Amino acid sequence: MAEAEQPERLRPERQVTVDDVRQLMGASTPHFALQIRERIKRLIAHLPPGDPARIEGEREIARLEALAFTGETRGEGFQDGQRTLPSLNPDELPRYVEGPTTG
Repeated sequence: MAEAEQPERLRPERQVTVDDVRQLMGASTPHFALQIRERIKRLIAHLPPGDPARIEGEREIARLEALAFTGETRGEGFQDGQRTLPSLNPDELPRYVEGPTTG
C-alpha cells in the first residue's frame, strides 16, 4: 500500500465526504495503518473543524495510530510449541537523535 491518493479524490473543487474517509479506512490492518493514516490526514487537512468528514477522519487517525503500535489479536491464543509475536510498544521504539550517524 502506498501513501499516494487517487487524483480524483484530491481535486480542490470536490467536496470530501465521510464515505471518502470510510473508503480509505475500510481495510486497515496494523501493517498498513500508518500509510492509511497519512492518506486520511491529507484528505481532511483543508476541512473546517466541525466538518463531519474531518471529525470521522480524526477519529480514524487515532484508531489507526493505536492499531499500528498495539497490533491486533487473532487466533486462539498461545499454543504449545509456538511463541507469541510482540506488538510494537512506543516506549521501546528507538528514538531519533539529530546529527551525523557514526559507525
